[in-house]
Amino acid sequence: MLDTKIETERLILKTLVEEDAKELFAIFSDHEVMKYWNTKPWTAIDEAKSFIAKSLEATHSNTEVILGIYLKNTGQLLGKIMLFNYEKESRRAEIGFGVGRNFWGQGIVFEAGNALIEYAFNTLKLRRIEAEIDPDNISSGKALERLGFEKEGHLRQRWEVNGVVSDSALYGLLAEPLQSV
Repeated sequence: MLDTKIETERLILKTLVEEDAKELFAIFSDHEVMKYWNTKPWTAIDEAKSFIAKSLEATHSNTEVILGIYLKNTGQLLGKIMLFNYEKESRRAEIGFGVGRNFWGQGIVFEAGNALIEYAFNTLKLRRIEAEIDPDNISSGKALERLGFEKEGHLRQRWEVNGVVSDSALYGLLAEPLQSV
């Protein structure tokens, strides 16, 4: 997973660097971007710096894949996409993504998601990728379904952030469905 770099038609997915802190903070301090996350919006640039440092640690220890999403033609950071909760023996991980509001509705998550899913199944040899979202986050649900995920469950009152209790919708994507004998 070390120094992963994935290119698509419009994007480059690569390891975040300290110089990305300002742009990353601008994205994840936005209340609209963070509306359905299970954490509060960032309030200080140090949170972005800490996230980048932890991302590098996780990448170097092969426990997570956390990549910035950059526009290929300008190098602008658009957001992040990641594989986390990696269970090596079970060959599964959870996918997560977040993109700045200015880039919503432009197919960024679909393009980056397809690239990371291909990497997860073909390079990391994962068998299963999972996603957990707030059921009210219709856009993320549609994005996951466009990527081939199936809704597999609903957990009631799963999270509480700032006194707000919310449910979770669980999605799954298999590398190959098991063949029945």
